[in-house]
Amino acid sequence: MTADRPVILRLEQVSRRFGPVVAVDAISFELRRGEVLTLLGPSGCGKTTTLRMAIGLERLSGGRVVYRDKIVDSPAERIFVSPEDRDMGMVFQSYAIWPHMSVFENVAFPLRARGLDKATITARVRDILAQVGLEGFEERSGMQLSGGQQQRVAVARGLVANPDVLLMDEPFSNLDAKLRDRLRTELKVLQRRLNISILFVTHDQTEALALSDRIAVMRDGRIEQIGAPIELYTEPATPFVRDFVGQSILLRAQVAAGGRVRFKSGQELAVAGRRRGADLSVGQPCIVSIRPEEVRISEAATAPNALAGTIRTLLFLGQHYEAIIELPDGHEASMHLTRDADWREGQQVHLALPADRLQLWAAP
Repeated sequence: MTADRPVILRLEQVSRRFGPVVAVDAISFELRRGEVLTLLGPSGCGKTTTLRMAIGLERLSGGRVVYRDKIVDSPAERIFVSPEDRDMGMVFQSYAIWPHMSVFENVAFPLRARGLDKATITARVRDILAQVGLEGFEERSGMQLSGGQQQRVAVARGLVANPDVLLMDEPFSNLDAKLRDRLRTELKVLQRRLNISILFVTHDQTEALALSDRIAVMRDGRIEQIGAPIELYTEPATPFVRDFVGQSILLRAQVAAGGRVRFKSGQELAVAGRRRGADLSVGQPCIVSIRPEEVRISEAATAPNALAGTIRTLLFLGQHYEAIIELPDGHEASMHLTRDADWREGQQVHLALPADRLQLWAAP
């Protein structure tokens, strides 16, 4: 459990303003030793600015950053430790590989900047290149590398000085989907082997869910929710987290008596999951949500707590079908259908919605 590990990096009520614009608004979190904590959110939410404040590439407007129990940035206390003196590793979105340098020279750069001797530099560079699968690439120039190889060089350079924390800003965004999947698996294996702490930034929810011990979902410069991936997925605290982390089927209805909701068609469903709104009362408009994989599709009309629907669009994707199903009152649900049935467009189906998986939200 990461909660049992010591805190290595702490941001306390940190803010960053650019004139009248508040990019980051008084956020706080802790990164523990050996943990992968991801800042997840859409473009412009403040996640990269937060990462840059952690390493010292952006100065705080307020709050403080504590690294290894030492304050490294605090405007109120007039303390600022420069990035090169924080001993953190950094992997930029662009990788920042110098094309005129060899792989060895790129990776050795942080060690030479620290004044280490040649023998130590050679040993460390060769060791970390072997760790990231680039053994034998020492003399290849930056211009001769593929995108995946450049990413590995960037990771090696971030790790070569043995930092306690590695900061990564959208490191897989420039790679194709298959290579991205493979490299994030390699990164997770390497992170566990080295027991290094990673502060990771991405807008990709799949990436965040796969890599992270905890995720902080950001919106408009603030943290909406922070927790384990399974917690954010199954127990989202806000509609933004619900909709940003994974897919949901959303149905507009009205609160009815006896733990039920009623649609305009008059059909009712039982809802036994969490209610997100203490003031929800009978007759009030509401949103009912459920994850698509929790829905059971059948042709039979006998399923309990079910809604009838019609397959309007059906796409074959190899391992499954992707279907758009029209529900009562004009609702649409995007679903994956297995290949073990003869699905067709225009087909009538029934969606069984387990009552304990349905969540009730106040309507916006």
